[in-house]
Amino acid sequence: MELGPVWAEWGLVGLFLAAFLAATILPFSSEAVLLALAAAGGQPMPLFLVATLGNTLGGLTNYGIGRWLPTERIVQRYGADTLRAERWRAYIQRHGAWAALLCWLPVVGDPLALALGLARTAMLPTAILMMLGKGARYAVLLWATDRIITG
Repeated sequence: MELGPVWAEWGLVGLFLAAFLAATILPFSSEAVLLALAAAGGQPMPLFLVATLGNTLGGLTNYGIGRWLPTERIVQRYGADTLRAERWRAYIQRHGAWAALLCWLPVVGDPLALALGLARTAMLPTAILMMLGKGARYAVLLWATDRIITG
């Protein structure tokens, strides 16, 4: 049984949970659930809004972990070396909250959100830019799915 259809049985709640978990440090994909719901005839706007909200809140969870836990503890917990942590911090200091636009990227998006918290970027701009980046990804996926379904 595929992951997308199983979570899709829960509808928008399943999509929200999948999107939230996908944005945390857990290895998870919300795209399969989104695409399964879209293929089943789900309305694009609710799918877009729920996926974007869930994924943004998951990303902000990583941001919160980075902001409120001491850097040394995070480095210990996730096995990151100090040099790598300093490179992330330098990247964030160079780009500021604008880096949150890239939190949707696979592999680097979750550590990027954590690094935004470590660098103590302003929460509101970080949240807005993170939401815009994540929303753009879901909009493109839904647009592409609609193009494939309707031919």
